[in-house]
Amino acid sequence: MPVRVQPSKGERTRERLLGAAVGEFRRLGVAKADVRAIASAAGVAAGTFYFHFPTKEHVLIELERREEERIANELARFFTNSPGLPAVLAKVVEAVGGLERRLGTPLFKDFLALHFSSARPPEETWTNHPVIVVVVDELRRARDGGAIPPDVDPLYSGLFFLVGLYALLITLPDIEPIRGQVLTQYVATSLNGMRIHASNA
Repeated sequence: MPVRVQPSKGERTRERLLGAAVGEFRRLGVAKADVRAIASAAGVAAGTFYFHFPTKEHVLIELERREEERIANELARFFTNSPGLPAVLAKVVEAVGGLERRLGTPLFKDFLALHFSSARPPEETWTNHPVIVVVVDELRRARDGGAIPPDVDPLYSGLFFLVGLYALLITLPDIEPIRGQVLTQYVATSLNGMRIHASNA
């Protein structure tokens, strides 16, 4: 039986700060969130917040890392049964959109806007994002299996699909059936673009 390692005091403090920050972000959004209020809710001094998170955006990045891993695992399980490309893209929309219910609309929009923010710290590569990795891998399998033309680039197709999805989810009003109709059309348009790419090249 594996030995469970207890988190250190610093790790516990970081978790308290993360939880307090997420609660504050849900209430006020990232821009209006007060670091002193976050630190107070976590039971530490404001300086302790900056020791663990240099900026509020770093809290979002940590939240993003955890949520992306969770979504990527959900997608990978779904993709195991080779559901077909239409179901693949629809599931991506469902999984990312479902995050709004978990985070609340204000934090969800801040979470997605981080992808377009100039305040975001620089990163090494797209492979730091597990959702991109699992979507690109599935598009590569679809191409190799003949579902999309051989000259369609899985990386760029996956990136374009996700970036477009994030932009739509940030800007679309939370009104049904309009939201659902636009997202359904977005999936259909993306599929059509991948399939006709070869004939228009």
